[in-house]
Amino acid sequence: MIIDNLISEGSKILKKANIKNPLLDAELLFTSISKKKRIFSIINGKKKINNKNVIKYFNIIERRKNKEPIAYILKKKEFWGLEFYVDNDVLIPRPDTEVLLEDLINRFRNKSRLNILDIGTGTGCILLSILNNFKNFRGIGIDKSKKAIKIASHNSTKLKLNNRTKLINCDIDNYKFGKYDIVISNPPYICSQRIKYLSKDVRKFEPLSALDGGLEGLDCIEKVIKAAKKLLKIGGHLYLEIGFGQLYKAKCILIKNEFRIVTKLNDYGNISRCIISTRVK
Repeated sequence: MIIDNLISEGSKILKKANIKNPLLDAELLFTSISKKKRIFSIINGKKKINNKNVIKYFNIIERRKNKEPIAYILKKKEFWGLEFYVDNDVLIPRPDTEVLLEDLINRFRNKSRLNILDIGTGTGCILLSILNNFKNFRGIGIDKSKKAIKIASHNSTKLKLNNRTKLINCDIDNYKFGKYDIVISNPPYICSQRIKYLSKDVRKFEPLSALDGGLEGLDCIEKVIKAAKKLLKIGGHLYLEIGFGQLYKAKCILIKNEFRIVTKLNDYGNISRCIISTRVK
């Protein structure tokens, strides 16, 4: 079978399964088989593929048909122009989280050296993207998942940031070390009762511990705020990602814990996605 026909058949299967962007996904999945960039299949569409690789291709098409996220199949996801290793032990990096990076990089572009703490680091995508932009910044990423720390460590090594990154397997309740200029966190913030309504690709495949934020989705948000109060320097900044409809209550928790609200950031869907605040005292 030639590449054009293989990808066409894969696209048809995905389209029938109501997969969004079936042709794009079919082309991307072919890169997993060919070990080449997507442009290869476009340029070499008439090239024949051996039967062994045809079988491999349709096996991963079947996985995507069953709503497994393409990032988990390919074992990678791009974030802030960098490629991160991912698997189903960590949340897949989302483009909407990049609004946090954009503000932070603009706000601190003239700072020569800052210490950062990333709470619930997951893949390490936020912390490592910051350190990749600021050559003199240093950061610590903590996560209660040993598997997540292993993945973040892999990404840190891949990006050659080990000399400025420390990754620790620890729950935020037990972390009491250091004073930081910036604390960042994308904590679990989905209301427990709403988990069952999430799309199948999220609900079935992404780690529940990285999604479930308790009854109102605020349990982990509150934990992060209380921890940041102790770990931030006075005047230090807290970057906190939140979920839909949580802006008011998250602000109240921040003010109660003696933070001053600096601003809030909307994501690409114009939904309040991040609150930036500073520790007052």
